[in-house]
Amino acid sequence: MQFALTHEEEMIRDTARRIAADRLAPIAARLDAGEGRQELLANLKELADHGFMSLNVRAEYGGAEAGAVAYALAIEELGYACASTAVATSVTNMVGEVVQAVGSAEQKGHHLPRLADGTYRGGAFCLTESGAGSDPSAMTTRARRDGDSYVIEGSKIYISSAEFAGLFVVWAVTDPEAPKGKGISCFLVERDAPGLVIGKAERKMGQHGSPTNAVHFDGCRVPLGALMGRENDGFRVAVTELAGGRIGVAALSLGIARAAMDAAKTYVKGRRQFGSPLSEFQGLQWMIADREVDLEAARLLILNAAHLKDQRQPFAKAASMAKLFASEAAHRATDTAIQLHGGAGYCEDYSVERYARDARITRIYEGTSEIQRLIIARETLRQVA
Repeated sequence: MQFALTHEEEMIRDTARRIAADRLAPIAARLDAGEGRQELLANLKELADHGFMSLNVRAEYGGAEAGAVAYALAIEELGYACASTAVATSVTNMVGEVVQAVGSAEQKGHHLPRLADGTYRGGAFCLTESGAGSDPSAMTTRARRDGDSYVIEGSKIYISSAEFAGLFVVWAVTDPEAPKGKGISCFLVERDAPGLVIGKAERKMGQHGSPTNAVHFDGCRVPLGALMGRENDGFRVAVTELAGGRIGVAALSLGIARAAMDAAKTYVKGRRQFGSPLSEFQGLQWMIADREVDLEAARLLILNAAHLKDQRQPFAKAASMAKLFASEAAHRATDTAIQLHGGAGYCEDYSVERYARDARITRIYEGTSEIQRLIIARETLRQVA
């Protein structure tokens, strides 16, 4: 088995690490405090200029065509510095990949270059509804044909990057008489579409720099050409693309976990109690050792899932395993980092408090840990004769 990265993958990782250190890390705390929106947008444009908004999109559409492994490495490095920026980057990449996979030649030619070069400040996925979270097939947002248009009615919630996204991938029911999950279609809706309304921003526990909003479709009229793929085939598209998104969330989780443990290791080497550095106490060493095993296991699971995707092999189970383990490992890592800091870890003066809040959502979005277990069990049992 080949574990070595290619030269291109190393270059992408190192470039992401440099941008993260130079531009993302210095404003991460300000974003957490609700400030620095213009700096965030400037950093997203900088990432677009370096090819990070379309890492797995073909070069003919302006993408980097670098692959899933490179994407995972990049998101990990961005997440290490600023989870909010990494989320916006990850979701925009997801939007680009679904347009490339399902969109028409016209849709790809129009939208993908705008995602790649930052003309669209970001992309957004409009799937979740108040009554359709872990079960998106229960959505009620409707899209009906009206002459040469579709008219979309309904609301989506918890939409990342909605406040500045230029392109929305929207799922809506087009055949309400079809069996559950069979009458859903997928649409590409640009920000200036009449009837698209960005709702209130959620007040969240963490990732404050990543805006999360409701999105309302109040008679939102889009041309027939906004339909992506075949009518009533949108649910299959959603399920397929979410698997790729889980690699991104897993990589983000690993980045946060690494940052938390690096901060903790620095702290225990500098902090003295009972006449010795904390790092010399065996109990604390074992805590660090357990988390180091977590980080390495998460890294291997992520790279395996990404490699399978790059090889065009089935990767849904591997992506769920990576997302489940890495997000739970991030929870353990941030909790351990706070414990190693003692009372200081509970104070905003130290970054581990922010890391813990940022990490918590990774066990929820792109499919909860419980949903990942269902997928893993289903795919495992399917292999049993």
